Amino acid sequence: MIGRRAIFVLSLVGLPIAASITRAQTGQPAPSRLAIKGYDPVAYFTDAKPMLGDPKYETTYDGTRYRFASAHHLDLFKADPDRYAPQFAGSCAAGIAMGVKVEADPESWLIVDGRLYVLSSAKSLDSMRADAAGTIAKGKENWKTLADAPYQ
Repeated sequence: MIGRRAIFVLSLVGLPIAASITRAQTGQPAPSRLAIKGYDPVAYFTDAKPMLGDPKYETTYDGTRYRFASAHHLDLFKADPDRYAPQFAGSCAAGIAMGVKVEADPESWLIVDGRLYVLSSAKSLDSMRADAAGTIAKGKENWKTLADAPYQ
C-alpha cells in the first residue's frame, strides 16, 4: 500500500515532465536563458565592476533574459542593447574561440573596443588578455555555428 507521502513524492517527480508536455502542447516557448548568471551587463561599463541584477529590473533581448541593478541601468540597456549586451550572448569568449560553448563566470570579464566579453575563469581571462584580437576573431567565426548549440 502506498502512503500519502509516497504519492506526493511521486507526483512531484512527474511535475516537470507534465509542465514541459503542457508547454509543448500549448505552443508556448520555453523560458529564455538568464545571461551572465543574472549580473547587470551595464554595470561593467558604468561602475567598472560586476553587480548582481535584481529580478524586478529584467528584460529580454535577442532571446536572452538580462537583469539590472537599477531602473536606470535597465533604461540604458533598452536604449542601446547592442552597446551593453555581452558578446556571444554571455558565453565564455575564450571557450567560443576554442569551439566550445560554456557558461561564463561574471567575475571574469574584459571590455575590448567598447564590447563586453565574459569568460569562464581567471585562466581564460589571462588568455584573452594575451591575444584579445585573435580570441575575438576566432570567436566571431565559431559563433556562427555555436550560437544555437547547447551549453557543455
